[in-house]
Amino acid sequence: MINVVLVEPEIPFNTGAVARTCACTGSRLHLIRPLGFDISDSAVKRAGLDYWHLVDIHVYDNLEDYFLKNGDDGLWLATTKAPAAYDACDFTGDVSIMFGKETAGLPQWLRERYRDRCIRIPMAGGARSLNLSNSVAILIYEALRQQKFPGLKNYGYMKEEA
Repeated sequence: MINVVLVEPEIPFNTGAVARTCACTGSRLHLIRPLGFDISDSAVKRAGLDYWHLVDIHVYDNLEDYFLKNGDDGLWLATTKAPAAYDACDFTGDVSIMFGKETAGLPQWLRERYRDRCIRIPMAGGARSLNLSNSVAILIYEALRQQKFPGLKNYGYMKEEA
């Protein structure tokens, strides 16, 4: 199982796009308060289109609540301040990939506590960061690739040439 953990997401359209990616990949979505929006808000639902009923969403009051209920086994933290790129990770088995809020990323204390589990997506110099929903999609699909795309239709399908 792939778990996507959004810490204090602020932009409803990003969270909606992440929810849609989770729906399409069978990933579980964890949202950690405070949220910058109401998850019943029409903007979030519009961004996620008609996929919300396909998403296994869990909401937590804070990081302490999340860790109390889920622990930290298989945890990776996505941050532009990471010492290693994501291609060095072992995403096999159950994994949780944590992402920070759009304006500030993950808290420093958390990055320090899990320094050896911090990963980044390589980018050109001068670029601050990718959009949150794009980052989530990149890392979910890397994890799925390493896991051989379990449960996803059309994996390995090649159309025969006529």
